[in-house]
Amino acid sequence: MRIDAVTIFPDYFSPLKLSLLGKAQESQLVSFGIHDLRSFATNVHNQVDDTPYGGGAGMVMMPEIWGAALDPLMTVDSDLIILTPAGKRFDQPMAQSLSNASHLVFACGRYEGIDDRVRQHYLSQGFRVHEVSIGDYVLGGGEVASLVMIEAITRLIPGVLGNPGSLAEESHNQEGYLEYPNYTKPQQWRGISVPEILLSGNHGEIAKWRDAQAKARGEKNL
Repeated sequence: MRIDAVTIFPDYFSPLKLSLLGKAQESQLVSFGIHDLRSFATNVHNQVDDTPYGGGAGMVMMPEIWGAALDPLMTVDSDLIILTPAGKRFDQPMAQSLSNASHLVFACGRYEGIDDRVRQHYLSQGFRVHEVSIGDYVLGGGEVASLVMIEAITRLIPGVLGNPGSLAEESHNQEGYLEYPNYTKPQQWRGISVPEILLSGNHGEIAKWRDAQAKARGEKNL
C-alpha cells in the first residue's frame, strides 16, 4: 500500500518511522510520502489560507494550493481522505475496508478547514473521496487524526502484525465486541488476583468467560 499525506506540518508524521509502521516500511508492505502544502504556495509568505466568503471567524485553506498539491498524487487507484469533524465516523469496518486500498491520500486540513470545492472537484473527476472524522471533538488539524487512521488501517494489512492471530482477538473485532480484560504474571499484584478461571486450564470455560467479559464491556460502553 502507498500512503501520501499533505500537511503544513510534515514533522507531525515522524512517528511513521517507529514500531510496526517502521518495520512495515522496511518489509516494503507500506510506503509513505509526506508533502508540505506550503511548498505549493505562490506568494512570498507561503500563504495557504484566506478569509471565508460570507464572513465568520477563522481562515479557510485555499483550493488552488490544494489542487496543486493533490493533482500529482491522484491516480485511478487513489482514495482521497479529507479529515473533518463533519465527516463520517471512523470505525473498525472502515479501517478494514480501507486496508484493501492500494493508495490512500490524506488531506490534513487546519484552521476552519479546506475550501469545499476541493472535495467537489475530485468527486466530479470520478475519484473516491471520503470525508472522515475520528470522533465528536475538534482537533487543531488533521495530522493527529491521520496518524490514528493510518495505524488502524495498516495493521490490518497481511504481514504487518507479527502474529496474525492477534487480529481475531483484539478490541473492536468484526463481531463488534470489545476485547476481554487480559492478565499476565505475577498471579497477585498489590492485593489483586488474576481471575481463577484463567488459572484452571479449562479452555472451554475460559473462552466462555472471555466472551461474557467482552459482551459486558460492550454493553457498558453503549
